[in-house]
Amino acid sequence: MAAGLILELKTGKWLAYAAALQIGSIKDVLGRKVCMVKEVQSRLTNHGIAFYTSGQLFLEEYYVLAMVGKAGLNTLHMDGNTRLCTATAAAAMRESFGCDGQPGSYSDIDCTGCLFLVGHNPSATQTVLWSRMLDRLDGPNPPKLIVVDPRTSDTAKRATVHLKPKVGTNLALLNGIQHLLFKNGWINKSYVETHVIGLEDLKQVVSKYTPEIVEQITGIPPLELQKAAEIIGTAESLVSTALQGVYQSNQATASACQINNINLLLGHIGKAGSGVLQMNGQPTAQNNREAGCDGEYPGFRNFQNPKHMQETADVWNIEFMKMPHWNQPTHIENMLNFIANGSIEVFWISGTNPLVSLPNLGKVRDVLTQPNLFIICQDIYPTETTAIADVVLPAAQWGEKSGCFTNVDRTVHLSRKAVEPPGEAKSDLEIFIDFARRMKFTDKDGNVLIPWSTSKEVFEAWKKMSKGRPCDYSGLTYQKLTSGIQWPCNAEYPYGRERLYDDGKFFTDAEYCESYGHDLETGAPLTRVQYDALNPAGRAILKSAHYKPALEEPDAEYPLKLTTGRNVHHFHTRTKTGRTKLQQACPEPVVQISETDAKAAGIQDGEYVVVKSRRGAVEMKCSVGSIEAGQAFIPFHFGYFDSKDGRARAANELTTEQWDPISKQPTFKSGAIRIEKCADEFGVVKIHARENHTSTVRHAEDVKREAVGRKPASGNVRRLELWLGATHDTLEGLATIYNDLIPKLVHDMEIHAGLRVMNRITHDMLDALTPHMDKYHESHQYGHPAARHLRETTFADWSESLDPLEALNALVHLRMYMSYIEGHLIALGPASQAIWDKPFNEAVLFAQKELGRQQAWVAQHIKVKSPQTLLVPMVPKADLQETAYSRE
Repeated sequence: MAAGLILELKTGKWLAYAAALQIGSIKDVLGRKVCMVKEVQSRLTNHGIAFYTSGQLFLEEYYVLAMVGKAGLNTLHMDGNTRLCTATAAAAMRESFGCDGQPGSYSDIDCTGCLFLVGHNPSATQTVLWSRMLDRLDGPNPPKLIVVDPRTSDTAKRATVHLKPKVGTNLALLNGIQHLLFKNGWINKSYVETHVIGLEDLKQVVSKYTPEIVEQITGIPPLELQKAAEIIGTAESLVSTALQGVYQSNQATASACQINNINLLLGHIGKAGSGVLQMNGQPTAQNNREAGCDGEYPGFRNFQNPKHMQETADVWNIEFMKMPHWNQPTHIENMLNFIANGSIEVFWISGTNPLVSLPNLGKVRDVLTQPNLFIICQDIYPTETTAIADVVLPAAQWGEKSGCFTNVDRTVHLSRKAVEPPGEAKSDLEIFIDFARRMKFTDKDGNVLIPWSTSKEVFEAWKKMSKGRPCDYSGLTYQKLTSGIQWPCNAEYPYGRERLYDDGKFFTDAEYCESYGHDLETGAPLTRVQYDALNPAGRAILKSAHYKPALEEPDAEYPLKLTTGRNVHHFHTRTKTGRTKLQQACPEPVVQISETDAKAAGIQDGEYVVVKSRRGAVEMKCSVGSIEAGQAFIPFHFGYFDSKDGRARAANELTTEQWDPISKQPTFKSGAIRIEKCADEFGVVKIHARENHTSTVRHAEDVKREAVGRKPASGNVRRLELWLGATHDTLEGLATIYNDLIPKLVHDMEIHAGLRVMNRITHDMLDALTPHMDKYHESHQYGHPAARHLRETTFADWSESLDPLEALNALVHLRMYMSYIEGHLIALGPASQAIWDKPFNEAVLFAQKELGRQQAWVAQHIKVKSPQTLLVPMVPKADLQETAYSRE
C-alpha cells in the first residue's frame, strides 16, 4: 500500500508507515481527507478535485454523490466507469429518442418473433438473460436469432444467421441492412411519416451501402447480409440488443443509432414483442446515469437548457450560478489530462479499479502515481488501484446496506440490508454524507445541504428531483417496491409503464429533451438553434453517418486487429470473482486467434505467446479457433493483485486511447497487434513481457513516503489574467482596424458609416469587460504577442487601392480577426461561470452578443460585394489606378 493513512479493508485495523501520523479510527482518516480537500480548494479552487465512481452503487448513493460534487463543490469533474461500458447506450438513446431510457422491456423477449443481437454475447455477459432467451429458442414457436459477432461464441452457435464482420465495421454493416430495408420496401411508411424525422438524409446515406460494398468493408458475403435483412424486415416483431461489441468499437454512437433506426423504420417501437435494449454493462449503471454523477445531470436534464438547470438548482436550493453547467461533465480521459498537467490534485475513486480497466495502462500508471496527486479509494477488497491510494476507506457490499437499483428495462428494485458490514466498513452513502457534513456544505439559505441519514430519506428526496422527468419515481415508495416496478411510476402510471413511446410520442420536444444531439461523424454538439431548425416536436430522429475506418488499422508490423471483452467466469477486474471458485475455473487469460493466423505464426493451441501493440506487451497462452482471421480477442478481467509469475497480462496494456467523439467511451475493440512465440528453438519458455505494475507501486510508495510532511509546491499561476489581457488587446486592435485601416481599403460610404457603428459597439464591449479585467488582473500580465502579431500580419503592407478585390479581401481578413476574438470570448464563457461570478459572466455574454452583431455585419457586406467582384470581368488594377489619376 502507498505511504499515508491506510485502512486494512474488511478488518478495521489501521496500518501506517513510520513517517505517517498514527491514526486510530475511520473517523480520523475522514477528517484528514477533508483537510486535504480543503487545502487543495484553497490553492486550486474546487476544480482541483475530481470524482470517479462505479456502476455498482445504489441509486441513493449516486444521488448523494452527485450533490456532493455538483451542489457542494460545484464542479464538473464527475465521471464513472459507466463511461467504459454504457455511455454509448445513453448517448444513442438521446440522439434517437431525445432522452436516455430503454423503450422496451425484458418481457418483449418472451413473445418476439426475432432477436437481433449486435455485439452482444449474453452467454458470457448476462447468463440469466441468456437462459431466458434459451427458453424461447428451445420452446414452441422459437424466434429467429441474428447475431453480429466476429467470434463464434455460444450465443452465435444458436444463431439463425451469424454475421461475422471485421472488427470496427459495425456502421457499414448496419447501413447495409437499412439499404436493403429501403430497397425491398420493408419500411412502415405510415409510422415513419407520422413519428420520425430525418428519413431522406438517412435514405441518401445508406443508398451507397449495397451488399457488395458492405462485403468489401466488413467481409460479410452478400447472401448472408440479404438473409439477415429479410428476416429483420419481414418479422412481425423485433427485439434488438447491443453491448460492448458496439459501444467499445469504432464509430460507437453512430452504430448504436443505426440499431435504433432499424426499429423505427419498421415501426416496431412501443409494440409488444418489440423494442430496443441498449444493454448496460453493470448492475446499477442505469442509476448512475439517472442520478447524474457521471456524464449526465439528475433526472436526465439538459445542461444546455437553462430551465432544466434552474429546476435542479431549485430542488437543491442553491444559486443558479453555482449549478455547474458550463459544459458537459468532465469525462475520465480529460480528468487524466488535468491530473497530468497538475490542475487536479485530489482524485476520489469509489467502487472501481482504473489501474486495470482504463486503456493504455502504462500511461494511466504514470498519471495516477504522480507525487502531487492525493488518491482516495473506497472499495470492499484490495485492488491494483487501492495499492497506490493515499487513503483507503472500507465500503460495505450490497448485502450489507439498503438501497434501490434499476435494471436495463427501467425496472426499479429495492435491495434490503441482510447483514452488518464487518469492522469499520460503512456504506458508500454513509461515507458521502459524512464527508458532506465535515465539509459543512450548505444551501443558499444556510441550511445543511444534505440533511439525510438513511437511504429511505434520500429516496424520498430523489423522488422530488425526478418528478416530471422521463425517469419519474414520484409514485414509488419503499413499501411499494415489494417487487420490481418500471419507471415512470407516477400519477399517470401508478404501477409503472412497461414500454415507452407506445403512443408514438418521443421525448424530443426542445423544452423537454435531454440533449440537442450531435453530428455523428465529428461529435460536435448541436445548438438549440440547430435543434429548433430540425423541429422534432415529439418525433424520433433518424440519425445517419458514413463508415470511416478506425484510426489505427493493421499493417505489416502489427497485422491483427485486437478486441477485448468478457468471459463467463469473471466480472470486470475480478475484484470479487477473483476471490471465488470462479477463479479456479478461469485462472488466467488467453489470447484467441484464428487457425489461419496461428498457422502463419507457427503457434500451437495452448502455447505461450507475446502479444505486442504500439503501447505495450503482454504474455499469455494462445487459444486457437472460433474467431475470424485477422482478429484476436483477449479478456479484460486480469490485472496483477494475484499475479505470481511476473508476466504482464492486463489486456489494457495494449489498448488505444481513442474515444468515441460523442459518448467519449473508449474504443477498446480497436487497435493493431502482433503475436510472437515465447519458446526458443529448444522449446524453453522465458518471460518476454514483464509486468510493470508492482515496480510502479513500490516507486510510488517510496516517493510518497519521502513527501510526508512536505508542504505543497507554491508558485501556481492562474492563466485567467493572461487570457483577459489578450482579450483586451484584441478588442483594442479591432478598434484600431476600424479607425485606421479599413477606411483606406474599402471605398464604400455604406461601409464607412457602418464602421462608426462597429467602433462604438467595440468600445461598449471594452467598457463591459474592463471592470472584470481590473478585478481579476492581479498579476498585471497583459496581453499576448499573438494578438498583435495577427493584426500586424493580417493587415500589413496594405496600401490604399480602388480595386474591389482588395476591398473584398480586407473584409475577409476583418472577419478572420473577429474569429480570433470570438475564440477568446468562447473560452471566457465557461470560465466566467466556473468562477461563479454572475456579473463577469453577464459581461462575457454581452461581449459575445455584440461581437456576433459585428460578424453578421461584415458577413453581409462580403455577400453583397462578392458576386459582382468575382464574376464580372474588370479592368486590371494598374489600369484602374491610371484612369483615376488621369481624371485628376
